Amino acid sequence: MAGVEGVLLDIDGVLVTSWHPIDGAAAAVREVRDRGLACAYLTNTTSRTCDEIADALRSAGIEADSDEIVTAARLTAEYVRSTYPGSRAWVLNSGDITADLSGIELDDENPEVVILGGAGPEFTHGALSRVVELMLDGVPVVAMHRGTTWATHDGLRIDTGTYLPGMEEVAGTNVVSVGKPSLAAFLTATDLMGTEPDVTMMVGDDLTGDVLAAQRVGLIGVLVRTGKFRQSILDLVAQRPDHVVDSVAQLPKLLDELA
Repeated sequence: MAGVEGVLLDIDGVLVTSWHPIDGAAAAVREVRDRGLACAYLTNTTSRTCDEIADALRSAGIEADSDEIVTAARLTAEYVRSTYPGSRAWVLNSGDITADLSGIELDDENPEVVILGGAGPEFTHGALSRVVELMLDGVPVVAMHRGTTWATHDGLRIDTGTYLPGMEEVAGTNVVSVGKPSLAAFLTATDLMGTEPDVTMMVGDDLTGDVLAAQRVGLIGVLVRTGKFRQSILDLVAQRPDHVVDSVAQLPKLLDELA
């Protein structure tokens, strides 16, 4: 392949919706591997561990190993261990991802750092108010990601990124975010793949968080018209994705065109 040595894939909305495979996803991933391209997955999914995500993808017919999956939780654990070593952490997240937070002491009573994962029923008025109080008391808050929505079979659901601006305004401080659209997330993923950004393709359904963010660090951006994609958003932005396809099923054709 001329110009493309690796393909980095978002999961939710690109390969699966509510963990049901999108038509043609399994065949597209298989074709990427058959061509000898490096393949990895970069996801803000925080409801499952890397092992559970790999199992879910394989159940959907999509080949995946847990060490090929870069989650916001795994990136956040690395960040917290290095930035706040030995600190007790309160993790507010929808889903049990303790297995991906090894080396972090969990304490929701007297935390020294707060980790915000994916939004869900746990993001109550009381819980979010307590996070703000801790911020005002000087306790640092780290968000696994700043994603604002994700797609389900029943429509869009708002995510952690919709809450963060208001919390930051009240506390007068910024919340560090580690997963997408953090530029470091894409560089970590390409390091895992062993490819340089300029020969790595990022395929996502989130124009801002997946595609344009990846392009800012030199990756080839591919936006799919599935998942959370909305034409109205694409029509409004000044910066354009490198490529737009109807779904991941068209990825092999795009690779042919770029060869």
